[in-house]
Amino acid sequence: MSRVDHRHRHRERIAEVRAGTAAEKVGYPIRVRTAEVVRTAMVGTGLLRVTLGGPGTEGFEAHSPDEHVKVLFPEPDGTLRLPEPDGDLLRWPKPSPTSREYTVRRYDPATGELDLDVALHAGGLGADWARTAEPGAEVHVAGPPGGLIVPHTYDRYLLAGDLTALPAIARWLEELPRTARGWAFVEVADAGERIDLRAPEGFEVHWLHRDGAAPGTTDLLERAVRGIDVPRGERIYAWIAGEAGSIKPLRRWVRDELGLGRADHDITGYWKRGVADFDDEDDHPHDHH
Repeated sequence: MSRVDHRHRHRERIAEVRAGTAAEKVGYPIRVRTAEVVRTAMVGTGLLRVTLGGPGTEGFEAHSPDEHVKVLFPEPDGTLRLPEPDGDLLRWPKPSPTSREYTVRRYDPATGELDLDVALHAGGLGADWARTAEPGAEVHVAGPPGGLIVPHTYDRYLLAGDLTALPAIARWLEELPRTARGWAFVEVADAGERIDLRAPEGFEVHWLHRDGAAPGTTDLLERAVRGIDVPRGERIYAWIAGEAGSIKPLRRWVRDELGLGRADHDITGYWKRGVADFDDEDDHPHDHH
């Protein structure tokens, strides 16, 4: 037995971080998988769920509510350029293949089903793919490259975002202990975009309606989040994602007003108005290829 089995070491690390006091990014072995579309369904009026399956999703790793995969698309001339396996990582061709990132909404090890909820208001390539995806179609998926593992030991959790962050927030609320407390703020176009959330009882859930304003143009989320009343002496974890410009003021607020250290918050621009394939690389150093 000269070869040590490292396969599950990341799982041990995940369990340690989860039981500890500070959040940490943990990498998992990254694969490129050839999956197939099982079905598609609307989730509210804003999200289109693409359920993937087939032999290619077997053994998928899902450990963190905001982990993401890249769906890889053929180039305009029809060629598909896929990354090559390189140990536990991937070697990416240059220039990078056309891809879009999606939160892993759900992975079921029993059925191999993998749900990706695509925000239709973002428009463009990903939304077009989701709208036209037919059962049986082949889909190439890379990742997740790892995930942010957040301990379940904080006193309260602050979760906030727009429609693009809703799949991650929904998963957060499902996966936190039922005794967890906190706030969830979700900015949506209107009541149609609301979805059922399985939140712990100690969570206040606030839906913020834009009432006709375009996505990424309001300060609704910022104003609502700044209104929370944090009990003295409690440890808070903040997770905020959405349109880069509209969440920017919250970065400062979380640091200066809430006084949260680096390990106690994660704030990520998931998209940017007017930018087709935005990548908030500052916050995802583990994604650099």
